Amino acid sequence: MASEKGNTARRLFEEKNVVEELGNVGENESCNDNESVSEADNIKEEEKEKDSLDSSDDDWEPDSEPSPKKRHIVPSPMTTPQTPRTPTSPAVDFLSPRGKSCSRRGRKRPAACISLDSGMGFWNDISEEDEAPVQPHFLPKRNPGAQLVMDRKYSPLQLFQLFFPYSVVDTIVKNTNSYAKFRTETGTKLPWVPLKVKELYSFIGLVIYMGLLSTKTIVDYWSGKTIYNLPFPKSVMSRSRFQAISWNLHLCNLEEDRMNMQKKGTPDYDRLFKIKPLYTDIITACKTYFHPNKQLAVDERMVASKARIGFKQYMKNKPTKWGYKLFVLADSACGYTWNFFVYEGKSSMSTGKGLNYDSVVRLLDLTLLGSGYHVYMDNFYTSPGLLMDLLDKKTLACGTIRSHTQGFPRTRTNELSERAPKGSIRWLREGKLLFVRWMDTKLVSMCSTIHKAFDGSTVSRRIRNAKSEWEKRQISIPAAAKDYNKYMGGVDLSDSLIGYYNVIHKTTKWYKTFFFHFVDIAVVNSLILHQHLLKAQKKTPLTQKEFRETLLAELAGIVIPPAESETAEASTSCEEESSTSAVEEQLCWPEYYGSNASAGRRCCVLCKISGHKVKTPVFCTKCNVALCFVSSRNCFKEWHTVKPSEEKVEEKNEEQ
Repeated sequence: MASEKGNTARRLFEEKNVVEELGNVGENESCNDNESVSEADNIKEEEKEKDSLDSSDDDWEPDSEPSPKKRHIVPSPMTTPQTPRTPTSPAVDFLSPRGKSCSRRGRKRPAACISLDSGMGFWNDISEEDEAPVQPHFLPKRNPGAQLVMDRKYSPLQLFQLFFPYSVVDTIVKNTNSYAKFRTETGTKLPWVPLKVKELYSFIGLVIYMGLLSTKTIVDYWSGKTIYNLPFPKSVMSRSRFQAISWNLHLCNLEEDRMNMQKKGTPDYDRLFKIKPLYTDIITACKTYFHPNKQLAVDERMVASKARIGFKQYMKNKPTKWGYKLFVLADSACGYTWNFFVYEGKSSMSTGKGLNYDSVVRLLDLTLLGSGYHVYMDNFYTSPGLLMDLLDKKTLACGTIRSHTQGFPRTRTNELSERAPKGSIRWLREGKLLFVRWMDTKLVSMCSTIHKAFDGSTVSRRIRNAKSEWEKRQISIPAAAKDYNKYMGGVDLSDSLIGYYNVIHKTTKWYKTFFFHFVDIAVVNSLILHQHLLKAQKKTPLTQKEFRETLLAELAGIVIPPAESETAEASTSCEEESSTSAVEEQLCWPEYYGSNASAGRRCCVLCKISGHKVKTPVFCTKCNVALCFVSSRNCFKEWHTVKPSEEKVEEKNEEQ
């Protein structure tokens, strides 16, 4: 009896489980039936709309409304219940592009990524011919190139003084003297002699020299060790004087800077006030003395720094990852920096269209440039809205674009696959905007108002053949991608010219880093002006190294003997004209070897000739000889009144 009762209980338990499983299956089928019914209804509605378009009004008859109690089940691949391990069939993806299911949770696409005309148009291949857009005429405000007298001879110093004129340097000298006086009054134990304009030019010359010849520390330039033994820095100024100028260098007015600091935390506070006097003058000079060619490039530039300040940026894709970010507009042909501004964070002057939009509009000073320019930019800046606004101002643009940017076509008809072979092209035109997708090493998307889709251009690429061997082949390339590769490197060219002989020094003051970078911009732009002038005169221009060597020598007041080719040339009328220069002819001045009267003492030359060995801390800055300079023995005056012959000095040195 016990065994029969146990079997009966076991049978009832199994029947109960079977009933529960059948109930679960029924729920799943009802859920899938609901999906299939909804999908079938959608398909039926689309077919009805098509039939209504194809048929005439006479043949149309109203359909009878189905009874709400009746359910028409259409066979569908979705009727099969899906388990987590069952892969979704392609038919399901086609019928349900957003992955509908019984669950109320689903993925939503952001509204910014949905184009208004996402269902319009389709991607064409290169077999479909595209019409070239009508471009506005190129009408610059001035003739492109250097805005100077083209048949006149300019020295490197005169070109550099276009960006660092006497007025700008004189302002820096006054502010530096005020700051040094303030530090002395607050207890800084550092002797300070008032700075002069000529001395600051010499300081800049030494900074450029240090970019040509780098050492581990600044002190090594004045080191007395045999392995260094660099006479040029000692002939320009002493180490203590150079360090004193570096420590007290100040660009802005001290009183106005204090007033600006009191506004900190308010909208009137200017974060870049410490560099504003020089910052604005450099930008004005860059725009004044050169007019760019037709192709322009917009990009970022990083000025290396790890200072603790709010507008320091980090860009992982740049060679210089930490530093200050500058937005730069440069000439694509020569790399001339025509306009730039420092990014200081979120601005209250923003238009609400994004940093990329505001940066390009701010850099393109169309009142000075003119119309018909071609601007090239990367995918950070490119957007259909920006390109259309520039087109309204008769300025064309081209650049790479991110596929999720607002306004990018969302149609998938004939879209380029990520596994397409190299050289495959798809294009779509929406009015005056051209969207191109090209398969290179990876998929490239571009937007342009300049080009047509394809003009038959090709480019060489390495492609693996059927034998898994690499070989070079010619593949198709869109005109937009070809010109982008050609003209986008304007800012990179400028960065490379600056990076060859960078003058930036390590400093704890952020505004000094910008001062050194402004010197770099002035030197490179002066070099480009020099090259344009010499090419117009059909002469060979100096290389950047030779240009910097000549410039620093002129800044320091050292006369360089002319080359043989220059001495053979006849003097022109422009050489006879006297040009006013801030760097006058170097005079003989007494200077200390060290920081005080007891450091760096050497034997006086006149005393050595007379047979006495007297040490002195003073030397002549021009003659570079040690001379006594005291009330009882003024060898400095005697040396310059009746200077002994060099042979006599050498004979006396040999005797001793």
